[in-house]
Amino acid sequence: MKVKINGKEHEIASGQATTLLEVLRYELRLTGTKEGCGTGNCGSCTVLVDGRAVNSCLVLIGEVEGKEITTIEGMSPQGTLHPLQQAFISEGAVQCGFCTPGVLLTAKAFLDSNPHPTEFQVRQAIAGNLCRCTGYDKIVRAIMSVAN
Repeated sequence: MKVKINGKEHEIASGQATTLLEVLRYELRLTGTKEGCGTGNCGSCTVLVDGRAVNSCLVLIGEVEGKEITTIEGMSPQGTLHPLQQAFISEGAVQCGFCTPGVLLTAKAFLDSNPHPTEFQVRQAIAGNLCRCTGYDKIVRAIMSVAN
């Protein structure tokens, strides 16, 4: 089966019942996608599928054939930081970094569909991404700084 990830076609050897998370991390070595809970509750494994944020631990690889997948490694393909990544650095929104890839991709999908959110809407959008370090204020501030 072929899958397009970060703009590049990949031939996947794993069976269709393998999770997208497992394929990304163990077959393709795209380790920016993290496994936190394995049950879709923490958001650490969030990737974009056709621009929509999904928990890759809950998606089977067979479900994404023919779709465009973006991981944190594909968020800045030209080698320069995406504005959200830069804002997270500038606002000090990164501490241990474990949740950061999932939060960034969730925020990207959210801002792509809602470029002028309120702070409350940002907080709602990232509610499925658990962070045990920051308390969320710096994360929200970073996302709001990028919102137009």
